[in-house]
Amino acid sequence: MTDIIHILLVDDHPLVRDGLRARLEAVPHFRVVAEADGADDALRQAGEHAIDLVLMDINMRGLSGIDATAQFRQRYPAIAVLILSMHDKIEYVSQAMQAGARGYVLKDAPGKDIVLAIETVMAGGIYYSAALARQLARPSVQDNQLTVREQEVLQQLAGGQSNKQIARALDLSVRTVETHRLNIKRKLGIEGQAELIRYAVQHARFEGS
Repeated sequence: MTDIIHILLVDDHPLVRDGLRARLEAVPHFRVVAEADGADDALRQAGEHAIDLVLMDINMRGLSGIDATAQFRQRYPAIAVLILSMHDKIEYVSQAMQAGARGYVLKDAPGKDIVLAIETVMAGGIYYSAALARQLARPSVQDNQLTVREQEVLQQLAGGQSNKQIARALDLSVRTVETHRLNIKRKLGIEGQAELIRYAVQHARFEGS
């Protein structure tokens, strides 16, 4: 039996929340247990309910969804945040992922995409709408500095994989994966892990794109 996923909807438009609730509760193992019309209300609801995932809009009165995501990461690190927005600019995606979001879905995406995004995030992965993935897959000039293997590691990092998962996927040792990560950071002038993940999200080449 699939575990129930408890969801908090955050959007300042009641009609949008009503539509999302109807769409999500058609999935047997999804439960919308709370709704909020802004960041402050969302953080309060998270303290009052058992929440697994927050479906978060960006543009709201008061604190933005991106700032709210950062607060969720700090105060409720076990709760996954999935952005659901009308904005398709990569800058928004980058800011959201840096704030701690586990995925980014466009509001005009098919309903099945939202379901897949939630299931992917709750399984430990990262999800982007197809239109965003195509933009993220555009090669960067800096990628030319990387070896084929380093690009493969970068692609895995963009998918939210850990060193152990990357090692298993590419048939490498964990130590070798760590070495590749260090080499990637050195070649690209990247210092922290968060910056490396952000770069991977923005520039990795995705299969099938």
